[in-house]
Amino acid sequence: MPPRTGALPLVLRLRRGRGRRARSAPAAVLTAAILLLLPHPASARTAHDRTAPARTAHEQTAPARTAQTRAARVQTPPGSQGFDQQVLFKAAQDPGYACFRIPAMVRTAAGTLLAFAEGRVLNCGDAADIDIVLKRSTDGGRTWGPLRVVNRGAGDTHGNPAPIVDRRTGRVLLAETYNTGRTDAGSCSVPCDRTPHLQYSDDDGLTWSAPRDLSPEILPPNWNSWYATGPVHGLQLSRGRYAGRLVFGVNAETWHGSRVTANHAALIVSDDGGDHWRIGATDSWPIAADGTFRQKPSEMALAERADGSILVSGREQDGTDLGHRTQAVSSDGGAGFTAPFRSLPDLYAPQVQCSTLRLGGRLLLACPGDPDRRRTMMIRSSYDGGRTWDSADRGTVVTTDWSGYSDLAAVAPGTVGLLYEGGAADARDEIRFARFSEDRLRPRHGPDPTTPDLAPRAPRAAVLGGATRTAGVAGGALKFDGVDDAVRLPYDGRLPLGTRDFTASLWFRTTAARGEQPLLWMGGIGTGQPQVWLRGEPDSDRVRGLITVREGATAVRTAAVAASGAHNDGRWHHLVLRRGGGRLALVLDGAASSVADVPGSVSRNSPFGVHVGQRMDGRAFFSGAIDDVHVWDRALSDAELSDPRVLRSARDTVLWLPLDQVAAGAP
Repeated sequence: MPPRTGALPLVLRLRRGRGRRARSAPAAVLTAAILLLLPHPASARTAHDRTAPARTAHEQTAPARTAQTRAARVQTPPGSQGFDQQVLFKAAQDPGYACFRIPAMVRTAAGTLLAFAEGRVLNCGDAADIDIVLKRSTDGGRTWGPLRVVNRGAGDTHGNPAPIVDRRTGRVLLAETYNTGRTDAGSCSVPCDRTPHLQYSDDDGLTWSAPRDLSPEILPPNWNSWYATGPVHGLQLSRGRYAGRLVFGVNAETWHGSRVTANHAALIVSDDGGDHWRIGATDSWPIAADGTFRQKPSEMALAERADGSILVSGREQDGTDLGHRTQAVSSDGGAGFTAPFRSLPDLYAPQVQCSTLRLGGRLLLACPGDPDRRRTMMIRSSYDGGRTWDSADRGTVVTTDWSGYSDLAAVAPGTVGLLYEGGAADARDEIRFARFSEDRLRPRHGPDPTTPDLAPRAPRAAVLGGATRTAGVAGGALKFDGVDDAVRLPYDGRLPLGTRDFTASLWFRTTAARGEQPLLWMGGIGTGQPQVWLRGEPDSDRVRGLITVREGATAVRTAAVAASGAHNDGRWHHLVLRRGGGRLALVLDGAASSVADVPGSVSRNSPFGVHVGQRMDGRAFFSGAIDDVHVWDRALSDAELSDPRVLRSARDTVLWLPLDQVAAGAP
């Protein structure tokens, strides 16, 4: 790296590099307060020519822009009061680009906010002509200067910005990844020729050094199929033995002749201000010959915890472990992980990059809240260093729009900035900046009321929204208001049913004449996630049960079975869904119908939740009463289903909620 005697002029590129793999289509939860039916995301943008005139290597400012501008304000949606939002990057206001994606943000030692993004020239695809662009704010994000080009792709992909601030010198370092570009919106061919690079600025982002190739230091020969820096800010550790160390995250894949054979997640560290780098903590996951693997940690966000350790929060992509988020911890300054990455099945989010930040006594996680699709950006908190996180119903909603990638930064004492992808029609419509203070976040929530789960050694289930006791089939039951009442079970390894046979039984009473009426939900949500559910569908005059399964590396398959009649007469009805003997059967008040079973796991890959009276994503709630919810991990016979002793037995029970007691949450 050149000596630190002042930043060099911008140099566009040193060599051809390597392509970004296509990220999943807009996907994204949630609470009753955000039950909006939003349009589906738009399809990929049509490519168009750059409209701005060509710029020389020294022309870093986009044409026809004022020196300091206030970007268009975002209308504050319901549930996001207290968030001052504006559009920062958008094709219509920043000529020369078809699309902006992949935000990253830092606050410099001098207090300047630097907001980075990928400026996609031809289309919104991941592997075409892409520049790294920047906007600066010197007043805490209230106003922003013109768009600047930090690194021009010139036909190739230059992206995945991962900025880091060295607060001892004031230098801002920017890790990035190159790949050979395409002219269409396709993704990079596998194996993909990706290489890491680094630039720096010594004047708060006004000018940038020539990029240098970091491959000799941090790209091993066997990480030869995929490689990605960030994309999100890195860290300078501030306390303990490793104070001053610079750290950012990468993920990679190994290609072995004919296929990808391993996934890798790693931390990259420097102890000399970024002059030299080395690979630190590394976690690798093998890929079987059939294409399956347990985890693929990627797009890792880093936060320094109060004890100086590093929490690493990653996107989990298509592994067999449950959940779309995965975490690991480094207690030695990024040199190693204390344990392999562990997925978080009950942290509801789509497959997407998220961001983290420590704010006082809590950690923040910015992430879309919908477990299926990229929508409903929200801030969730952890008060125990990331061991547990707020559930989606306790998160603070930033927008109910489509939303995707993000980054968080402290912009002033007690004030946080959020840079995120969002849009009314597509999460890729624009990149927004939101300012908020800690008092705008939902306060820490006390324990919910609970009801017993009589399965062996099962913890109590949470009673949400104020569901109340009512007369049941025998004894008490719970009454649900159809707005926000539900019962949610804490995640436990006994709950996923996997490939096993099972029987689910419950009683319900309703007079609901319309709308989806969820009774029991186990697993994920949407057409692509393994799940099991029972619900009333009065608009279609039926009651229905469904399973969605995944087997090996094959696509998901679904089987559904229905009973005619809405059964919304205000009387108690007994409903059973049974998987066994190659059939999926629905038994309603003793009358059975069945379809062929589809082999595979009903609980794999996706976030996992068990809810009574609520869709897993919180977009529909049951109106009526439910009693005695019981799930066994075997197929009960017809005779057993008519035997009260079996129905009141804990043998082979996965869960058993009598729903006849509600206790106040412990203080």
